[in-house]
Amino acid sequence: MFLGIDIGTSGVKAVVIDRDGAIAAQATAALTVQRPHPLWSEQDPDAWWQATDAAVRALPADVRRAVRGIGIAGQMHGATLLGADDRPLRPAILWNDGRSFAECEELERAVPTLRDTAANIAMPGFTAPKLLWVRHHEPDTFAAIRTVLLPKDHVRLLMTGEKASDVSDAAGTLWLDVAKRDWSDNLLAATGLTRDQMPRAVEGSDVTGTLRREIADSWGMDAVPVAGGGGDNAAGAAGIGVVRDGDALLSLGTSGVIFVATDTLRANPAAAVHAFCHCIPGMWHQMAVHLSAAVCVDWVARLIGAPGAADVFARAEQAGPGNGPELFLPYLSGERTPHNNAQVRGGFLHLDHDTTPERLAQAVLEGVAFALADGVRVLRESGTKVERLSVIGGGARSRYWGETLAAALEVELAYLKGGEVGPAMGAARLAQLAVDGGTPAEVCVAPPVSHIITPESSLVDRLAPKRAAFRAAYPRIKP
Repeated sequence: MFLGIDIGTSGVKAVVIDRDGAIAAQATAALTVQRPHPLWSEQDPDAWWQATDAAVRALPADVRRAVRGIGIAGQMHGATLLGADDRPLRPAILWNDGRSFAECEELERAVPTLRDTAANIAMPGFTAPKLLWVRHHEPDTFAAIRTVLLPKDHVRLLMTGEKASDVSDAAGTLWLDVAKRDWSDNLLAATGLTRDQMPRAVEGSDVTGTLRREIADSWGMDAVPVAGGGGDNAAGAAGIGVVRDGDALLSLGTSGVIFVATDTLRANPAAAVHAFCHCIPGMWHQMAVHLSAAVCVDWVARLIGAPGAADVFARAEQAGPGNGPELFLPYLSGERTPHNNAQVRGGFLHLDHDTTPERLAQAVLEGVAFALADGVRVLRESGTKVERLSVIGGGARSRYWGETLAAALEVELAYLKGGEVGPAMGAARLAQLAVDGGTPAEVCVAPPVSHIITPESSLVDRLAPKRAAFRAAYPRIKP
């Protein structure tokens, strides 16, 4: 048995699989996000550990005893700042925090070769600009920093006592030389840091340490190896077999991600396309990232008084796709691809006296789909073929939304059995690679397909005018 732990934004998920990839048990524990000021998004690092401990303890005791290795996945980019005692100096600044937009410009000016080395444009979501913000606004905290860790790697430190980060997660800091898969001293220096303040860079299937004896005893398992793991998107890809050149997925979690595996580094920062290392050795990937996806469904549920996501989908289906004039711009936390604008915010357009909660629900589903279509467009403009996407994440539960997505993106969507498990599955498979060996192609196999949704031509035609109106709306609302 192998345990995968995913340190998400809204919760921690623990999944145990057997050697054939079948799920033996899973459990979750909730997390909350703090937003003390506009553009800010933070979490208490201690809450990650409390939720991890709760999720693992919720697994059946006999399953825990059978675990032979652990992998960790997690939300990317979060700045976890530790002092000399390895304790957090302040709340972690998260991936969807937008306060450091001025520091992004400063960083690009200071390092003209940044995009060549980091393979990405500087965005507020990345880690390096956050550290510049702390340096400018909290100098005493910055002076006390001894280590900077990403969220899952803080949990690793508590689990093993080791400071390590896999290169798929580290690539999202803007401190990694993505082609060389190692830290860049030049990029670190631009934010006043050194290699000594970084964890060691490892591959996702490397063993980074063993579970501390006191933790192992409290969890009722042996002191097993802990693998490098991966950033949430890369680990999610490994979990569903997206490990070969050209394999692609659509992740419908809090954020929305279109992920394409590549056997070489293919950067396109001008279009705000991300190019990172994969958690699979010798592989990279491209991503179009949208900061608000399935979270928009939860948001509109609160807005219209729906008890949950299932009711939102049901109400949207009552309205039907493309039947109302309403447009929703899903920029609740700003946007990355293709706009790279942390300050833009979402909104509804074209409301009228006939607007109903049902039509608002449908507009939200369409708005997220149109934003994802923008991502597919710039990936295609980068020369990447996007013809079929494997779908994972909580948003994958709705077949109705899938029909709207397929038509808006004009791609075939393959829904996988167990695909909603997400990054925790990939983390468990990376643990299996670390302990048992083998090749990613042998271990990271795709789950069976439950169903396929192909773009329905009449729905493509019905949504096309609204998709064009959506694209034209952004210049009207951007700050």
